[in-house]
Amino acid sequence: MTQDPAQLDTIAAFLRDESTLSLATVSAQGDPCIAPLFYIVDDRLNLYWLSSSNSLHSRNLAVHLKASAAVYRQTEDWKEICGVQMRGRVHTVTAARERNELVKAYCQRFGLGRVLGLAIRRSTLYAFHPEWFRYIDNSKHFGYNFEITR
Repeated sequence: MTQDPAQLDTIAAFLRDESTLSLATVSAQGDPCIAPLFYIVDDRLNLYWLSSSNSLHSRNLAVHLKASAAVYRQTEDWKEICGVQMRGRVHTVTAARERNELVKAYCQRFGLGRVLGLAIRRSTLYAFHPEWFRYIDNSKHFGYNFEITR
């Protein structure tokens, strides 16, 4: 599938405007798990979040590096459903300089300041690299979507 720059721009703008993703992971026993998480996005459409390594989704990611995610706008009108579904791989960010820059951007985005300093230092920084996107926008027409694979 080709990558249309306008479609990638649409997805990028949407992901920058929103703040919470629903992350789907699977346990070693095959049990599904979904977790809402604050995220930031970079220019390559990679998403980043902080979590405790003891959380269920983090333990699942230690076993299976593949995950799915959805980001969508809150609405009560089906004509306004708009969102992005993604599948990809996850890894932890351990390089000190990269981690510091991303954590700083994350804290600025969500106004965390020093309030959660210790918790943030103890948290694992995750990077999600989507390999597949489906953008949905019912405001254009019911069922409007496009998909991108990279």
